[in-house]
Amino acid sequence: MYKYIYVESKASGYFSSGKHRELIDEHCKEGWRFITAIPTVFNILGVIKQYDLVFEKEV
Repeated sequence: MYKYIYVESKASGYFSSGKHRELIDEHCKEGWRFITAIPTVFNILGVIKQYDLVFEKEV
């Protein structure tokens, strides 16, 4: 059986850099396995602004 967690991350843009790589590295060091990223927030033009990083761990 697996346990899943969802970690919110903002997408990088012209004036900001995303921290998704650091979040993935941090959780993988804790034994979580990165599964996928699910877009959750879009702007009016359909550009992704935020997404959930999905991790799993065997329990």
